[in-house]
Amino acid sequence: MSFSINSNLGAVAAYNALAKVTGSTQGAQLRLASQKRINSVSDDTSGYQVGKELQGKIAVMKGAQGNIGSAKNLLATAESALSSINDLLIAIKGKVADASDPTKNATSLADDIKALGNEISSILTNTKFNDSALLSSASGTSFAFRTGESTSDTLTLALTDFTTAALGSITGASSVDFAPTTSQVDTLTASVKTALGSIGNYNQRLDVKEEYLTAAIANASASVSRIFDTDMAMEQLNSTKSQVGGQISTSMLSQMNQAPSSILSLFR
Repeated sequence: MSFSINSNLGAVAAYNALAKVTGSTQGAQLRLASQKRINSVSDDTSGYQVGKELQGKIAVMKGAQGNIGSAKNLLATAESALSSINDLLIAIKGKVADASDPTKNATSLADDIKALGNEISSILTNTKFNDSALLSSASGTSFAFRTGESTSDTLTLALTDFTTAALGSITGASSVDFAPTTSQVDTLTASVKTALGSIGNYNQRLDVKEEYLTAAIANASASVSRIFDTDMAMEQLNSTKSQVGGQISTSMLSQMNQAPSSILSLFR
């Protein structure tokens, strides 16, 4: 083994080891500080890309969840209006039945029926969601909602389009002949029941889609956590080990740095 003072190869090797240990310590401390295993794309290129792709899908699915919530609110608005109309139709049926009693005032009953018919007409015209008519629209009453991660995963809500013109025999009830009113009430009642049934079916489908999205978001979030989040206990162990290693490497570097001084003994 030769001795020289211009090139202390042992000290250089110790320095390289210290630099490596120091880098490991800083990496562990950064992961502890950020609680993230991947702090830059260089930490894990493929993991970073997969994680970001999953985060994008989660954002889309959360948006779809919001769409489902809006769809349910729209259906709830229509259902409430139709339930009110159903109650009014029941009241009209009762008054038409009263009209068969000769002791009752047929004119007053006809006026009552007209008032109830006008209220039904008002409900049909004014039932809106975000300024969109739900039950009476010249352009049709259908609303398409994206309900999943794919652009093709949509649900179109096609609500029954009631026309206020069909209420003529109710809003124009005559004390002379209630037959047209009875016929129209029966027709409208059947339409309302059909519409309520459709709303119930739509809500069932939305519940299924919402349940699926909730599970999908939870699973995707778990995958993102496994990719990005650090194991705090393990990183604490790594940090402690690296710090101890750094102290030892520093001590060894100091000793190796002093090695050339042994050559002075040759000049005594």
